[in-house]
Amino acid sequence: MTAEHYFSAEPSTPAQRGEIEFNVAGRDYRLAVASGVFSAGRLDPGTAVLLRKGDLPTAMAAGVFLDLGCGYGPIAAVLASEAPKAAVWAVDVNSRARELTAENAETLGLANLTVAAPDEVPGDVVFDEIWSNPPTHVGKAELHTLMERWLPRLAPDGTAWLVINRHLGGDSLHAWLVAGGWQVERIASQKGFRVLRVSRKTG
Repeated sequence: MTAEHYFSAEPSTPAQRGEIEFNVAGRDYRLAVASGVFSAGRLDPGTAVLLRKGDLPTAMAAGVFLDLGCGYGPIAAVLASEAPKAAVWAVDVNSRARELTAENAETLGLANLTVAAPDEVPGDVVFDEIWSNPPTHVGKAELHTLMERWLPRLAPDGTAWLVINRHLGGDSLHAWLVAGGWQVERIASQKGFRVLRVSRKTG
């Protein structure tokens, strides 16, 4: 066993590479994966629920989207494929994850996808949509810090789509977000996962 986690900035273990295949909204995807990156063996069930239950952008969407904690890039790849006119940012602390996402974007011909470390995203970039299967295993304090950093960068009428394992704090995160002044709707509950739609309160 190793103490290294998929949220390590610089994985030290050798990368054991592979590929996974999945289908979202009628499109087939084949992405390169590697050990040391979140859910390298399959499309994470939470991510699958999010992509199935969230409102994916249309082909006419031209906003700025963020895949927060992108891993090897399944959410970013779907967003960039579904909305070729949009600018998609894929952000992760894990350097190996970023390398894989960039490789997958190139393979899929997704010129509208930018991969970056968190500190590489310019401070003036505002997001119309944020999509995330956040790393609950980092602990509640770190998860809250992550949300406090990125949710305020939503556009005034922007939307964040989050998926959280119910057994790993899904309901408590919902309550925390509401207490923090956000409008939160539980869009779906499937296979133990909560899909939350988060936006700014109006009025």
